[in-house]
Amino acid sequence: MTTSAEPSDLELAALISSKICHDVISPVGAIYNGLEILGEDNDESSRAFAMDVIRNVTVQASARLQFARFAFGAAGSAGAEIDLQTAREISEGFIGDGKHKLSWTAKPAMLPKNKVKLLLNLIALSINALPRGGTIEVTIGDDHKSTEFTIACSGRTARPPKYLAQFVTGEMPEIDAMSVQAYYTWRLAADVGAKITIEQDGDDVLLKVKHSD
Repeated sequence: MTTSAEPSDLELAALISSKICHDVISPVGAIYNGLEILGEDNDESSRAFAMDVIRNVTVQASARLQFARFAFGAAGSAGAEIDLQTAREISEGFIGDGKHKLSWTAKPAMLPKNKVKLLLNLIALSINALPRGGTIEVTIGDDHKSTEFTIACSGRTARPPKYLAQFVTGEMPEIDAMSVQAYYTWRLAADVGAKITIEQDGDDVLLKVKHSD
């Protein structure tokens, strides 16, 4: 599904569903393959390898679903607030122990649900800003009544997240399952009265969120 105009509510729900399915289908498929090996292969080394794969990808699938629940879902009733420590733990699980690392600077606080959703989606988009890996450094301002985040993407070939950069500059790229997260992030910023800017700081890319004047 693609569209060159802003999607309707039904289209947006369908696109986000496609995005979530895309993110979890790989680890779920790996679990299925591992279970097939356990059911068909009696070699102990093969079975041990299959169990390791199942454990690892189960953790990955669980982390991705937990992230999606908070980044896209209701995650509580209307008007709910979310603990920043919870947001940090969810982000750490989503990023994992691979080529991307998370650095987090924020005082303990509860933030409105949509502000946390904005933060989580920006963290996910920061992974795309670092195709060869690197550090995602999250800094959250102390004035929690105002919306102020900075996410520094540091690593080789750091670049502005493709689709988000287009929305920020006023373009309207084709909205599909690949670009929908950037679109949703852009919409979340407007919803909480904030503005996203993307800056180059040497080799780093900075994603900044500030309260709109």
